[in-house]
Amino acid sequence: MKLRFLYISIFLFSLFCWNSLSAQELNARVIVNSDKIQGTNKNVYTSLQTNLTEFINGRKWSHASFSPVEKIDCTFTVIINQASDEGAYQGEIQVQARRPVFNSQYITTIFNYRDVQLGFSYMENTPIEYVETNIENNLVATVVFYIYIILGMDFDSFSPMGGNPYFHQAQQIASLAQSYSAWTGWTPFEKENSRHGVITALTDESLSSFRNFWYIYHRRGLDEMAANPDRGRTTIINALPALKEIKELKPGSILLQLFADCKLDELINIYSTASSQEKRDGYDMLNNIYPAMSYRLEPMKK
Repeated sequence: MKLRFLYISIFLFSLFCWNSLSAQELNARVIVNSDKIQGTNKNVYTSLQTNLTEFINGRKWSHASFSPVEKIDCTFTVIINQASDEGAYQGEIQVQARRPVFNSQYITTIFNYRDVQLGFSYMENTPIEYVETNIENNLVATVVFYIYIILGMDFDSFSPMGGNPYFHQAQQIASLAQSYSAWTGWTPFEKENSRHGVITALTDESLSSFRNFWYIYHRRGLDEMAANPDRGRTTIINALPALKEIKELKPGSILLQLFADCKLDELINIYSTASSQEKRDGYDMLNNIYPAMSYRLEPMKK
């Protein structure tokens, strides 16, 4: 009896430890590309890549429970354009995130963004730490900002406005970062596609139709297509006028670009099985929203 109790105790302890280790939300791959930098110590970039990977994957970023198969696959690519001997770097960061479509092998992109305003300091083997109320490193601020954007986009795709707490966290980071005048990418109204511009658009109540559309597109559209492709496709097509409304309300909104970078090719593929009339109507609407991308819409004419 005592031996059986011991086995049960060991099992429960192991299960607890396994759940704790699997509780993190992200399955991130980090790439630090230093190809443009010659004649410097490359070990520092290996150190940065390792530390960033451990930092992103080793921390729990929400109160939600994630099983190992539910983790969000994402990629953070840091490209170093300039480096100094004092550990100052200039470059860019490219962030991508994906989620599976229900009952299928298909993976859909939920975030795909290139940020060219990244300046930061880093010394080899320096631990990467994050204190929510006191961020003193632009690299940490930027990476954590995009972690919360990814979480917000993912949760929004599963429930209406489900990303609110994570967009709120990203907004707080953007506000704190503005106190550091040397940090680029955070200044209000600096650029529409700055970090500040991205989170402002995602939390702008006048543009909330985009987030409702995002939910419908994924949960009631893509996630339905395995069981009923026609119903899923029709739901997505019927929801598309939300993009047209955003274009009319704010023609230069970063939300339109965010959607195009994630979804335009996927959307064209969805239209491939639509009726001729649906294709014509879809082409006209999308060409009006994305006139500079008309060449990508050509397959819809066939």
